[in-house]
Amino acid sequence: MMRFDRDDLIKALGRPLGTSSDFDLNPDVRPVGRVLKPAAVLVAVSDAGLILTKRASHLKHHPGQIAFPGGKVEDSDADTTAAALREATEEIGLPANRVQVIGVLACHETVTAYQITPILGIVRDVFDPKPDPNEVAEVFTVPLSHVLNPAQYRIEQRMWRGQMRRFYVVPYGPYYIWGATARILHGLAIQVAS
Repeated sequence: MMRFDRDDLIKALGRPLGTSSDFDLNPDVRPVGRVLKPAAVLVAVSDAGLILTKRASHLKHHPGQIAFPGGKVEDSDADTTAAALREATEEIGLPANRVQVIGVLACHETVTAYQITPILGIVRDVFDPKPDPNEVAEVFTVPLSHVLNPAQYRIEQRMWRGQMRRFYVVPYGPYYIWGATARILHGLAIQVAS
């Protein structure tokens, strides 16, 4: 079993970031000249592992999908880091003062025209999640050894809006981690491994 710690993450941040996009595996369908809306997510690592959420099933967008805490950058946010920390507080009850931000991962462009900035942070002390039922059905952790191992990832495909689309997946137990979340994590795994 591969083992990783926080120092591995910090070292990885010093390496070139590369690019990240929902179009990495589908370059022929990438739209040109569109305006991207800013968003931010918190890639939060605790002693138990990487913190992820299962989105509430009643949501209009991405119901039931596995995601990082995060969302749109609001006018009231000072920057993307502030947005990611605010969203984590709102969605899972993680106080911003309990997160040590250690860096920023490669921005990720989504098919839904968002430019997501992943903020990498270490959660200090034990954290007892308090999910907002309006947004989050469940908060869970995945061991770093799982998501930072490139061998855990595979590429799958399905039809979307009349076109076959390929995407990364990194399943863990009952959780099907795919799409932007898996792509961001795959980029981090490659960065740590290089």
